Amino acid sequence: MFYWIGRHFHESFGPLRLLTSNFFLAGFGTAMAAYVTWFFLPRFWSWLPIDRGRAHAVNAAQSVGKPMGAGIIFIPIFVIVSLLVVPAEPRTLESLVCILMAMVVGFADDRSKASGEGGWHEYKLGIFDLAISITAAVVLCRFEATEIWLPIVKARIWIPAVVYIPLAAVLIWTAINATNCSDGVDGLSGSLSALTFFYLGILLYGVVGHAEIAKYLLVPHYPDGPSWGITSFIMVGCLSGYVWYNAAPSAVLMGDAGSRPVGLLLGMLVLATGNPLLILVVAGVVLINGATGLVKVALLRFFKIGIFRNVRYPLHDHVRQKYGWSNTHVLVRFMILQALLTPILLVLILKVR
Repeated sequence: MFYWIGRHFHESFGPLRLLTSNFFLAGFGTAMAAYVTWFFLPRFWSWLPIDRGRAHAVNAAQSVGKPMGAGIIFIPIFVIVSLLVVPAEPRTLESLVCILMAMVVGFADDRSKASGEGGWHEYKLGIFDLAISITAAVVLCRFEATEIWLPIVKARIWIPAVVYIPLAAVLIWTAINATNCSDGVDGLSGSLSALTFFYLGILLYGVVGHAEIAKYLLVPHYPDGPSWGITSFIMVGCLSGYVWYNAAPSAVLMGDAGSRPVGLLLGMLVLATGNPLLILVVAGVVLINGATGLVKVALLRFFKIGIFRNVRYPLHDHVRQKYGWSNTHVLVRFMILQALLTPILLVLILKVR
């Protein structure tokens, strides 16, 4: 909306020209999302369901009695700010609908846990996640062949929709569940996700979304890259406002209502960069912490292969139980790993290519 206002009314009022600047919109959207989330979250969390603790989780008793499902508050804020700030495109609007769908599913699971029912069955959640992931993959490719780029390989690679949709859906589904599994230590999931979206925003806005830089680095240029980048920075703002209250000792938990749409957006934005392997770079710690546990369970349950028997997942539970790491140790050390590894790997991938 702001972009439209600036484009149509800047001649009558010069300062409105700022609203046509993607750089300004990114900064303004980030600040607005952070402030609005920070302002409204404590005013509504008394309406949220109460956490009853998770079976077998380390230090689960510390979360008992806290409001959970904060995503039902900050995800609508993210959507509203995006509608105001991001230049309107059909694909952007459709992606916001997918994010709201993931939020609704997650909040239904949160309410089920709070009522003492133990939450939805994992297969039921998995089916819903997969359906939303397929929908998001269709939104991204629109049933058309999609161009991607890979490390080292310089050739332009076009993936037909019939191949792209299932592969993209698997990546998005993995991102949803990895992010969900990382939500178990105060500040961890929100901080790691915010850092991931910050790097994604830079990639989308300043690399694949910038014609000259994309040409210099021999990567495809995507005209909608800046819009996706602004979306990414807005989520950084929302997560920053949330982490303000989720930092140890936390006052509120994002729950599935937050972690699932955040993971969905993570997967979609990685695919929007054109390089699906970048999920290993920008969200490597999230994947190691959460997704490797999914692999362990799948191999054991369906193939009777018992790898990582001595490793507890999510990995943050393993290091807390076996090595005695405190929540602060987990948060700071995981953040350091992600903050250092991502730029190093990005430089290697982009320059080696």
